[in-house]
Amino acid sequence: MPSAMKYWPVLCALLAAAPLHAAEDVDFDPNAISEIDAINCHIDAPTYNGFAMAIGGEDSIAEKRGWKKVESGNVFMNEYELREPILVTGTHSTRRIGFTANAIIAILDMPDPAVIAREEEVENALDPEPLIAELVASGRATRAQVEAEIKFRKFMGERVIVDVVEQPEEGASFGVHTKITRTISNVTTHPGKTLYGCSYSIELLDKNGQPL
Repeated sequence: MPSAMKYWPVLCALLAAAPLHAAEDVDFDPNAISEIDAINCHIDAPTYNGFAMAIGGEDSIAEKRGWKKVESGNVFMNEYELREPILVTGTHSTRRIGFTANAIIAILDMPDPAVIAREEEVENALDPEPLIAELVASGRATRAQVEAEIKFRKFMGERVIVDVVEQPEEGASFGVHTKITRTISNVTTHPGKTLYGCSYSIELLDKNGQPL
């Protein structure tokens, strides 16, 4: 999302104008949104944003669903323990989920993210293998030496599911760039875990189609 807070009221208006069942002219109810659908990228971006804002807001979705706030040590994520396990991807279950700036994440008991990444056709953008191979080929170190120096093998990958640009209409002040992305990663604050989720991004565009 754009960092300029002066556009926040405009963005909120956009979100309010696009409820989940807009085509049916039914009022948006964040309580009706499934966290499983959100994790699996089965909802649209405005719906997700309305849901995420209601987690700890006046709707108190977390409290109503019996979610327990967990102090995870990761300042970029609000983590919750669910009342019951949920099944994500059809095969993996968890009782832990997290919310970041624009994403919802299932925290899976899976030490190697590459396992589920292969299923989702997501590649590791931070794969150290090319560098390892280069060092070994140069003779500066053996593979065993390089591997011994790697204390944490980082994984961070994504696959774009929706990428839509709505240019400003004639006479309009702004347009919208929406992106929904499958994300798979790991992080040092959660050793032995895989973070599997979906990010929902809404970016405002100026009258020339450039990000605000």
